Amino acid sequence: MGNKVWNFEVRPRRRGVVQNFRKDLIIELYNEAGQVVLAYKVFRAWVSEYQALPDLDANANTVAIQTLKLETEGWERDYDVAEPNEPSFVEP
Repeated sequence: MGNKVWNFEVRPRRRGVVQNFRKDLIIELYNEAGQVVLAYKVFRAWVSEYQALPDLDANANTVAIQTLKLETEGWERDYDVAEPNEPSFVEP
């Protein structure tokens, strides 16, 4: 797929090709056992913002979180994905 980010500094007066920027994708949520419990189909999505790492402070007790913001032309829940039945707990 490659890097689809448009770099304005390299070619400031040339128009970019944007036909491949939007992609269909599936977002899946997993339980602690690693099973898919929920899924969404996302249509013609593209990244509008990305933050690789926040400002880090060696003296702070913080967590580094990456942020990705998607814009989309639509989405729907995939009802073919159902939460798996958990086994009932049986005491030994």
